[in-house]
Amino acid sequence: MSSSCWEPRVTEQLTITRLGHRGDGVAETAGGPIYIPYTLPGEIVTVEAVAGHPDRRHLVHVEKRSHERAEPVCKHFGTCGGCALQHWSLAEYHLWKRLLVVEALAQANIVAPVSDLIDAHGAGRRRAVLHARRGVHDVLEVGFTAPRAHHVVPIDACPILAPGLGGALGAGWAIAEALKPAGKPLDILATATDSGLDIDIRGSGVLSPDRMTALARLAESRKIARLTRHGDSVAQQGQPILKIGRAEVPLPPGAFLQATAEGENILARMVTEYAGNAKNVADLFAGIGTFALRLAERARVSAADSDLSAVKALEQAAGRATGLKPIAAQTRDLFRRPFMSAELKGFDAVVFDPPRQGAEAQARELGKSAVPVVIAVSCDAATFARDAKILIGGGYKLDAVSPIDQFRYSHHVEIAAKFER
Repeated sequence: MSSSCWEPRVTEQLTITRLGHRGDGVAETAGGPIYIPYTLPGEIVTVEAVAGHPDRRHLVHVEKRSHERAEPVCKHFGTCGGCALQHWSLAEYHLWKRLLVVEALAQANIVAPVSDLIDAHGAGRRRAVLHARRGVHDVLEVGFTAPRAHHVVPIDACPILAPGLGGALGAGWAIAEALKPAGKPLDILATATDSGLDIDIRGSGVLSPDRMTALARLAESRKIARLTRHGDSVAQQGQPILKIGRAEVPLPPGAFLQATAEGENILARMVTEYAGNAKNVADLFAGIGTFALRLAERARVSAADSDLSAVKALEQAAGRATGLKPIAAQTRDLFRRPFMSAELKGFDAVVFDPPRQGAEAQARELGKSAVPVVIAVSCDAATFARDAKILIGGGYKLDAVSPIDQFRYSHHVEIAAKFER
């Protein structure tokens, strides 16, 4: 490049005053807040502009470090987009994560006691979605996406994954090598189960007989319990099982699970505690029965979820388990067809655990109901606060709010809460 085309790097120095809701450091300027990832309150940093994003900056150098800054646990931190906050001490990180819930409630004008954050990382994450792409010079890359970008950062290790996912990265690379993804993205969803690795391939296109054979051999050599493509069987050494309470659930391919086993256990314990002596409970957005199968140890349960395969797995598990009270499960889109207030008559407690967008329609019907106890589980503080406001407007009192961290080093926080009439 000729010297006439060269442009000098333009940098500036900013002081970080706080952390934003996504974990980025925030510098207050005359032009408004500027967001800089991987920075901490009190730090003075040198930054440069991000093309197309006037309110964002790239971190170039930390001139004055915070005493709260910690050494990241992963060599890929800062290039891989999986974690946002490895550079912060866990104690301060925990305080901030609880504050996310406090602030979300305050913005909704809700006053309620929020307990200390419960660390539910446990042994680590038991689900991971690996991405495989052909990168620069047609080099295969398998890993996670970069922060706020679409390109893949190749990785060979991830310290936040549970031991049960120990073989997932190697298997992901081997699967990508066998399929040789070209222009189309290839995603590899790996789940640690009680029976071993369960892997579902997505985006591969139609597989030739030769590639199906190669994948089957790969699954056998790497001791993968089940290998599927968009849920269709490629190879299976055994049925992936997850023990939930007294039941053993045959997992559907790509089944939704709580992020960590510790997180699931803590949430289930809180839900059953909040349900108390309820004898007739509705579990809405029930999935494979994370709560329903445990609640059924002492209560009749009506469970509903939009995922047919999850509902079938719940029914199979309930049918084979001993010592459970009846579970009536149904497939139902609770966004379009929430349980109406008239349908909620007779329930002593209702549990709802929706996806990130919350359960606004269902909350409105609950607000019209006479159900004595409503238990909310949420993975998004803002939609939780919105739904909580609807319930409170319907006459409920928010008695308990517990933030739970099963998404370590991220801005995501789980919440368990109890509402009573």
